[in-house]
Amino acid sequence: MSAAPYPDRPVLVAGAGVSGVAVTEVLLRLGAQVTVTDRAPSARTEALAALGARISTGLGEVPPGIDQVVTSPGWRPDHPLLLDAAGRGIEVIGDVELAWRLRESPAGRPPAPWLAVTGTNGKTTTVEMLAGMLRAAGYRAVAAGNIGLPLVRAVCDPEPYEVLAVELSSFQLHWSSTVAPVAAAILNLAPDHLDWHGSMAAYAADKAKVLAPGTLAVHNADDAWSRRLAAGRAGAGFTLGPPAAGQLGVARGALLDRAFGEGEFATVGDLPVVGPHNVANALAAAALAFSYGVPSGAVSAGLAGFRTGPHRNAAVRSVGGITYVDDSKATNPHAAAASLGAYDRVVWIAGGLLKGADVDDLVAGAAPRLAGVVLLGADRAVLGAALARHAPDVPVVEVHRADHGAMSDAVAAASLLARRGDVVLLAPAAASMDMFTDYAARGAAFADAVHALGEG
Repeated sequence: MSAAPYPDRPVLVAGAGVSGVAVTEVLLRLGAQVTVTDRAPSARTEALAALGARISTGLGEVPPGIDQVVTSPGWRPDHPLLLDAAGRGIEVIGDVELAWRLRESPAGRPPAPWLAVTGTNGKTTTVEMLAGMLRAAGYRAVAAGNIGLPLVRAVCDPEPYEVLAVELSSFQLHWSSTVAPVAAAILNLAPDHLDWHGSMAAYAADKAKVLAPGTLAVHNADDAWSRRLAAGRAGAGFTLGPPAAGQLGVARGALLDRAFGEGEFATVGDLPVVGPHNVANALAAAALAFSYGVPSGAVSAGLAGFRTGPHRNAAVRSVGGITYVDDSKATNPHAAAASLGAYDRVVWIAGGLLKGADVDDLVAGAAPRLAGVVLLGADRAVLGAALARHAPDVPVVEVHRADHGAMSDAVAAASLLARRGDVVLLAPAAASMDMFTDYAARGAAFADAVHALGEG
């Protein structure tokens, strides 16, 4: 780590989740005087206290003497503590901004460049594809950021990385001001987290911060918001159609590059994941890799070696000729639409917390491929009403119970609606917190229910 101005500096860390713990540990190693606040005491705050942090839970204002606040990304800008800091002129940054400022290597080598990815959906898949391409090219590289490994840990690794594949959420970008990736992709943009950002315009503005001055912009030529945010910037586009000059795209099943001079570098059949959205993710990852000088052979190898993460369009099991697929990570309508579009005939399990999202376009677009629908969760009635309007002939089963056993009932009902050759797809189009801890717990409940089925 560089000699950043943190020895004896009084810093408040807001939040003791994954990012807050990582930030606190790094700042303590740098010699900062760290105060940590969270909603309530926990095993995490106890562990941080043992390392030397001061713990002060439930703070609504900044304690005296603090001259910087590092907030966890999920803390809303209207939290009283953050409003107090802003009102008193105390700098508030996020973990990503802190990582950017700490990225100098301990050996004095140039900082590892960042290749960044943001968007409403597909970020994790794209970043993992990109990291695989970079490693196939021989770089010491890792996927970090919103993907799981906190960036403060990645930039402070004792063995410095040569390049980072960085996933950035809108929350993380909101709290960033100087982050400047070498290249960055905006995959797509659809209404999401509007309860946090306040409006689609504010959400888009935070996403656009990934395109700093001098950052090469990779945009989705098939997505209006992505095109708009990248307009006038140097870079490359990607499309699911044949690529024009300056684009990557698809023609006769081949993935083609007409932006960086690499030509054909893979085929759709080479990809170990299905669906047009995953083809788009592969094109975006390839564009970022090519922009960094990765050769086409390494891009192809990275794609061939990619394996999807849990709860992301992952086949769980086939029973009686019916395939059960877990895409619990489809937590908004845009993601669910992409998931549904990957299959010809689907029994769809959906529902949860829609957070005000509109589902009419989703249901209307999916209607021709729906063999049946099973609804559960707090906002199932909203989906049910949309199905009545746009898919009145599709059989719908509603699960009324609200405990974890609801997923077993949903899978059982879906099995009765499906026939040989169908896909039973969990793609909820909604958040999970009405019934489950998170989307992973929801996906695990689905998998457990599928494994409990008889062989049929």
